[in-house]
Amino acid sequence: MLNQLQLLPGAISELLASVADTGRVTLLDRYGLLAATLDENLPEEERLAVNRLLRAIARGRVEVAF
Repeated sequence: MLNQLQLLPGAISELLASVADTGRVTLLDRYGLLAATLDENLPEEERLAVNRLLRAIARGRVEVAF
């Protein structure tokens, strides 16, 4: 049996608001991003928001907290 990751409703918007406020992605945020990237039923708007956040991390605009 496979364990399924499932996002809570509104999790992406909360994650984006948190990152915009703090400028950093926490471990919990990273798990949320993992769940979002694995969710095949994620709405297109939320998928685009996740992609923007991942690009910001890759470009160094957002700090990754360890």
